[in-house]
Amino acid sequence: MAAKIRKGDLVLVIAGEASGIEGEVERVDPRKGKAVVSGVNVSLRHTRQTPNSQGGKIAKTMPVDLSNLALIDPDQGGPTRVGFRIEAGKKVRYAKKSGALIDG
Repeated sequence: MAAKIRKGDLVLVIAGEASGIEGEVERVDPRKGKAVVSGVNVSLRHTRQTPNSQGGKIAKTMPVDLSNLALIDPDQGGPTRVGFRIEAGKKVRYAKKSGALIDG
């Protein structure tokens, strides 16, 4: 299946505790169907001090399910669905709301 959301995309969280928050995708795990979005789903991890690092509470961004994310339309600015089409012999993503190319 083609990747509708990729690293570097600007997305909006549409469901869950963090709904309504925008952020950039840092990492995508297609096998688990999850993505790490900056500033969304942050939890505190308590770590023990080691000779190499200071211990304490460290904020860590946890993954969000891909079904709870919507891509931000590059033209209109709102959430949109993603479609695929062939242009100049290359498969590209486009925003279904405005028809604008997302990568191309």
